Amino acid sequence: MTPRLSVVVPFYNVRDYIGDCLDSIARQTWTDFEAILVDDGSPDDSAAIAQDFCDRDPRFRIVAQENQGLGPARNTGVRHADGEYITFVDSDDLVTRHGFEKLIRTLDGSGSSFAGGNARRFNNSSGVRPSWIHRLPFAKDRIATHVIESPDLILDRMAWNKVYRRSFWDDFGYEFPAIRYEDYPVTLKAHLDAVTVDALAVPVYYWRERESGESITQQKFQLGNMEDRVHSAELVMDLIETGDTLREVRRRVHSHFTQIDMLTLMMAFGAAPADEEQNLLKLARRLMDRLDDSVLARAHSYDRIQHSALAAGDVDLLRRLAHFRNDGGLRGGARALSRPGRPWQFEHNYPGVQDQSASVSRELYRLPMKDLTLATSVREVGWLDDGSLSVKGTAEIRHLETKTSSSLRIGLVVGGVETPLAVRRYDATDTHGDPALVGFEVRLDKALLGKLKGTGAPAHFMVRLKSGRLRRIGKLRGQRPGSPGWPPGAWIDGTSWVQPGPGADGAFVLRRMVDPTRLTAVSQTADALVLQGRVPVGLEDPKLQVTRPLAGKDQELPLTFSGDGRDFSVRIPVRPIIEDTNPDDPFTQRTTWAFRLVGKDDEKLLLWTADPQAVHHLADGRMVSLTRSTGGYVNLHEAPLRLPAEHVNVVAGSNGLELRIDGAVLDGDGYVFSWRRYLDDSDAHADVACRLTVEDGRWTASSDLADLIPADAVVNSTDPLASLADWILFATGPDGAEHAVQCEPFLSARLPVEVEQAGHTAALRPHAGTLHLEVR
Repeated sequence: MTPRLSVVVPFYNVRDYIGDCLDSIARQTWTDFEAILVDDGSPDDSAAIAQDFCDRDPRFRIVAQENQGLGPARNTGVRHADGEYITFVDSDDLVTRHGFEKLIRTLDGSGSSFAGGNARRFNNSSGVRPSWIHRLPFAKDRIATHVIESPDLILDRMAWNKVYRRSFWDDFGYEFPAIRYEDYPVTLKAHLDAVTVDALAVPVYYWRERESGESITQQKFQLGNMEDRVHSAELVMDLIETGDTLREVRRRVHSHFTQIDMLTLMMAFGAAPADEEQNLLKLARRLMDRLDDSVLARAHSYDRIQHSALAAGDVDLLRRLAHFRNDGGLRGGARALSRPGRPWQFEHNYPGVQDQSASVSRELYRLPMKDLTLATSVREVGWLDDGSLSVKGTAEIRHLETKTSSSLRIGLVVGGVETPLAVRRYDATDTHGDPALVGFEVRLDKALLGKLKGTGAPAHFMVRLKSGRLRRIGKLRGQRPGSPGWPPGAWIDGTSWVQPGPGADGAFVLRRMVDPTRLTAVSQTADALVLQGRVPVGLEDPKLQVTRPLAGKDQELPLTFSGDGRDFSVRIPVRPIIEDTNPDDPFTQRTTWAFRLVGKDDEKLLLWTADPQAVHHLADGRMVSLTRSTGGYVNLHEAPLRLPAEHVNVVAGSNGLELRIDGAVLDGDGYVFSWRRYLDDSDAHADVACRLTVEDGRWTASSDLADLIPADAVVNSTDPLASLADWILFATGPDGAEHAVQCEPFLSARLPVEVEQAGHTAALRPHAGTLHLEVR
């Protein structure tokens, strides 16, 4: 019987990745598929791994050919495909378990030509995070739309996050060109040719970012790679040269190439060998000559300087500009210079600004007053012993030094009324990596917190900074990793809970919850988790709804009431959760469940007000963890055993400061812990072993901080904020399996922890659920 979906998977030299890729396909909830695995002359044992899947699962089959490249290999797969629908998967990536089903279901309902979905980036060192390029196209569900109607879809340049109707594919005769960056000429033409398309906000695809930079899209500094990039861009621009209906599409495409592909060519001057610089110059000019002048004129000021140097053929300046950018010189925006003879005006302190015989007009270096904006961050959030809330952060004007003569005022805005706060200022590291008077702390006592509204808009902070003749005002923003991202909440009286966190516009806000639906205690038996809580007045006949959001699965559990009829308990059996082991996240192998109480006419999320300590239940090598979300609500995670770090301590040791990380022993002994950092542009890594002690059911991994400061580290003079080393805590089990130690959310709420030793600063922070130590 002909399968409804054909999955084309070309592979070449991916033995370390293809097994996981094919496993994610085999686990799909959409089971009516065939997988055509195209061996593009792979010299390693990728074919043997692929053949093993074929032997075990008749839905998989191999087609072999001599090496021709990814585009021709995809074309070969299409010729061998029989399905009603067709999709493409790169052999080092992963597919979410519901990905194919969600895309096919929407196509069955809409009749669109093809459907695409959101994507995530992932690797060992950075974990899982949103894909920046897919953020706008898939910000929300858009069914039966078109790129002319939704121009954000021009950013949807990859072939692999989509399912195409095979009749549509054949009608237009799509073929991938035999170049790198082969996706965009096909995907944009498909967007233009389609009657309608469906765009889904749900992640359907996981896009690997290799530590080694070996994948095609990460090989940015090879001339052949650059030539293919430009050729691909030219093919795309040829599609949109004429037609009034394509005017906005054309503008967005040219803007995208200016921001991404032109920028990549400019950065390549920092790595190009001297004998290839003139070839790179010609190539970059070729692309720039195709780009619309009005789009180039709206580019970032640094880009315009590089474009001008390119037009002048000033390779030396292009090289210096590229090095500055590649080395992180734009991280905080270069410190401004006062213009000669005009101290009230400023210039960007970028390479070339003071060249005697400049090839670039000095006017391009001028720093407009509108760019001197307020920059704020939230660095620590915590509750003090007296019940007051402490918020620490930074405030400065971008590009300018913050002097001691500056003044800072911060107010709390509740219902449109602003209350001034006492501000303690202190020296902290600014956006340029320099110590300056940018740090601040405000404290809000219970009386002030009691003025927060229980309904309506949350309260926010208004920041006013005066430095010299400049005054800037804006909301407090910029939550950093740690407690700003996982802010703890607390009771301010018998019925009111205050929860800090991000607002709808990204600003840092405070929410007051009066008599919230809440978890008050949690325990476990041999086969279940037992939750205790309290429901608010007015929630009639409530039941606990446990939801698996990505799968669309709900189940309701009855509550047992006691006391005044508002205290409840509920038993959650663990076995059914563990038996449903097909994970929603194909990289971490984790599935998340959310909790809410559903009444007759209303429903409420379940807020965590119990002790700040997760509960873990281990069975059959799978771990069920009840913990909190970033917003403070109850979450349940089911995943393979990943030892969580729960506490951090820094103590004086015999060799300076000693770092101690501890957590619960969940699966016997035999574990080994080490701090690991991945080497630049490599999958290789360096490890520093930890000293392990196990006592009273807890493990402690200890390290001397001195051992985590690289002996050969060189401070980056261009970017003082660059880390000398970024360490990740790893655990190796008795079976030799390695995994990054998870940073428990309640620990995240107590981070960062920063310490100094031997002139270096080490900061413990959570990143993508793992524990990182950044050394500067």
